[in-house]
Amino acid sequence: MKYEAVIGLEIHAELNTESKMFCSSKNDPFHSEPNKNICPVCMGLPGTLPVMNRKALDWVIMSGLAMNCQINKFSKWDRKNYYYPDLPKGYQISQYDLPLAYKGFLEVGGKKIGITRIHLEEDTGKLIHPKGEDYSLVDFNRSGVPLMELVTEPDITTGLQAANFAQELQLILRTLGISKTNMEKGEMRVEVNISVREMGAQSFGTKVEIKNLNSFMAVEKSVDFEIHRQTEILQKGGKIVQETRGWNEDKRLTFSQRAKETAMDYRYFPEPDLPPVEISQEWLSQIKSIIPELPAERRTRYKNMGVPANYAEVLTSIGISGDYFDKVVRICKALNARSVANWIVQEEVNFQIKPEFFGDLMQLIDDKKINVTIGREVLKRLNSSPEKSPIKIVEEMDIRTLNGANELIEIIDRILKTNSQAVNDCKKGKDMAIGYLVGQVMKETRGQADSIKTREIIVSKIASGRDD
Repeated sequence: MKYEAVIGLEIHAELNTESKMFCSSKNDPFHSEPNKNICPVCMGLPGTLPVMNRKALDWVIMSGLAMNCQINKFSKWDRKNYYYPDLPKGYQISQYDLPLAYKGFLEVGGKKIGITRIHLEEDTGKLIHPKGEDYSLVDFNRSGVPLMELVTEPDITTGLQAANFAQELQLILRTLGISKTNMEKGEMRVEVNISVREMGAQSFGTKVEIKNLNSFMAVEKSVDFEIHRQTEILQKGGKIVQETRGWNEDKRLTFSQRAKETAMDYRYFPEPDLPPVEISQEWLSQIKSIIPELPAERRTRYKNMGVPANYAEVLTSIGISGDYFDKVVRICKALNARSVANWIVQEEVNFQIKPEFFGDLMQLIDDKKINVTIGREVLKRLNSSPEKSPIKIVEEMDIRTLNGANELIEIIDRILKTNSQAVNDCKKGKDMAIGYLVGQVMKETRGQADSIKTREIIVSKIASGRDD
C-alpha cells in the first residue's frame, strides 16, 4: 500500500520595528543585556493598557499584498490563553477569526501553495537553560516584539517543497525590509504540520506538529524523517498519535514533546483593551505604492534580459549582488547582461568597486582589448584597490593584445612546428591534443592571447595542412 504526505506550515517572523508591538520599549532582543528592554506593559503588570504599533500593522498588510492575499477591511485582536514561564500576562494578544490577510498564495518551484492567513501578534520572552544547572532563567527582552505568523494550506507534499517555501518567504520579507529573518537567532521560526494517508484518500491522516525549526535543512530533513516514521507505523498496522514533536539535529530524528493543543485549549476571546482595526482603501493604496520589486518579478526581468535561470536565481537570492548587477547594466547599457551576470555570479567580486569601473572591465573584455584570463587578474587587483580604474590597471600591467595579430600567428606557427606529435594527434581527431597546443600558446604569450581565437587559428591551420 502506498502513502502520501499532507503538509502545512506555520511560520513566525519577528518584525524589525523600532519599538515593540503594544508599548514603547525598544525592539532589540539580541543586543542588550537580559531584561533591559522591558516596561510595565510588555510585562503585563496590573493597570497597564496596550497601544497598537501602526508600523507593524502596515508591514503585515504589505506582506499580505506581496503574497496575493485578500485584506480584511475589518480585523480585530483576540486573547490566546495559556500558561508558560516566558508569557508574563498568562495570555498572548493575537488574532483568531479575523486576521489581517487571508486566501493568498506563493508559487514555488512551479507549484502554487495556498496561504490560509497572515496575522499579527506579540512574541513571548525567552527561556535560558544554563548547562548543568537544575533551573531556568527568563529574558523578557523579546516579550512583546511584533510577530507575524503565516499559515499555509496543506498543499505541500515533500520536505524539499517545505524548505523552498520557507526560503522564498524569507527572501520576500527581506526584500520588503520588514524582518531580518535570521533563523539561527529565532527571528524566523518554522513549524510543520504533517500527516500521512493512503494514496488518493480524501480525508487527512492524524496530524503531527514539529516545532521551532531554525534552518531550511532542518525543515527538509525533519519532514522527510517524519514521513518515513509515520509511513512505517501505518504499514505495521499501528496508529499515529496527535502530538507535538521536536527535531534532534545531531541524531536526525523527531522526538515526542507533548500532546497537541487545539484551538479550544487556548480559550480565545476578543481582546477587550484594543479596538478593532478598520482598513480603508486609502490606507491600502498607500501601502501598495511602496511595495518594491518582488523576487519573482526580479527573476522574470532577469530572464527577459537573457540571464540564465540559474544565474537569475542567485542574483535574486543574494540581494546585494542583484542590486550591483542592476547598477552595472543600467550605467553601461551597451554591455551584454548575460556576460555581466556570469562574472558577478562566477567570480569573486568586491561590491565596493564602482559599478562604472566594473562596467569598464566588462567593456575591455567585450571589445577584446584584454582576454578573460587577463580580465580575472584585473578584477583581482580591482578587488584590492576598488577606487582604481581598470583602464589604469591595464596600463600599469603593460598588457598587449595578440588576438589575430601577426605576432600571435607567428607564435602559433612556432608551437605547431615544435610539437609535431600533438599536430598528428589533432589530425586523428584527438581533442586533448588541441587543448595541449592552445595551452602551449597561452604559456608562450603569458596568458595574453585569446584562447578561443587561438584555438580557431590552430584548428584552421591543421585542417588546411598549414602546420609548418
